[in-house]
Amino acid sequence: MITTFQQHILHQQREVPYASGDFSWLLSGLTLAAKMIEAKIRCAGLCNIVGTAGQTNIQGETQQKLDVFANEALLHCLGVRDCVAALVSEENDEPVTFDRPPGEGKYVIVFDPLDGSSNIDVNVNVGTIFSIYRRKEDERSSGLDSVLQPGNCQVAAGYVLYGPSTMLVYTAGRGVYGFTLDPTIGAFVLSHDRMQMPERGKYYSCNEANAAQFPEHYRSYLEDLRISKAGQEYSSRYIGSLVADFHRTLLKGGVFLYPPTAGHPEGKLRLLYEANPLALIAEQAGGLAINGDEAILNLQPRGIHQRTPLVVGGRSEVERFLDLIREPQLARAEVESL
Repeated sequence: MITTFQQHILHQQREVPYASGDFSWLLSGLTLAAKMIEAKIRCAGLCNIVGTAGQTNIQGETQQKLDVFANEALLHCLGVRDCVAALVSEENDEPVTFDRPPGEGKYVIVFDPLDGSSNIDVNVNVGTIFSIYRRKEDERSSGLDSVLQPGNCQVAAGYVLYGPSTMLVYTAGRGVYGFTLDPTIGAFVLSHDRMQMPERGKYYSCNEANAAQFPEHYRSYLEDLRISKAGQEYSSRYIGSLVADFHRTLLKGGVFLYPPTAGHPEGKLRLLYEANPLALIAEQAGGLAINGDEAILNLQPRGIHQRTPLVVGGRSEVERFLDLIREPQLARAEVESL
């Protein structure tokens, strides 16, 4: 017997008192948009959908044609759901809001419509990342307080990876589940039940071309991994598509790092719609996610496009990173106490 994504959500809702069905209706919009994006990606080389769209987004990044399509698909499929109060996208300067009473517009959704889209032209994996928050009851739909909530307030989070197969990975705080799109029936089918990130892996992932700009403790950590001081031999793997690099880390363990650099001292990944959802998935799967010294999920966002460094992976690797930060601090404390 197969279990589709919708069947899984309905089963989960039975265990939640007073569930109204709005959440499953909301998620059906996400899966519909994902299928539309997947279909367009699958024929990207056969139609005029690759390359740049000739404009930039709020980040100053060149928009790809598929960025625009993916964003419009998500805005449409989610915007027609009455339970949605606001949508926040990487591609839009401001939240897209809907004038719905708090009793109807219950949810705020933030998303990166097509992470890694510059890789489309060379047929490399890309993905959609999403995060769902409950709207604050005392806020109007345009209130930023409902949008700027820390990651530990997420109702659910997930991503869709478009690759050799299309896979949806999601959590609603009760474990992590993976669903693979079966093109013969047009449905996401449960393929990875209660996913767990290995406590220790054998891969580390970061853009080492920028290592000279990394803070010293990041460089020390990479050296620690390379020469196996951590008691484990590591190999380097870096795709350059956040969803794909994270997905490998989720399945195989290890660690993914996106440190701050001289050019991006605040980090480059966006807190709300990249770091937060992946951090929730990592922690639900037994891993850890930090911004260098503090849990990602504890950070209070200051803006919808706020950036952050990210270290995410198996518990052993992330704790080793924290140990390397603490060791100099402990040494200085000992010297000062003499």
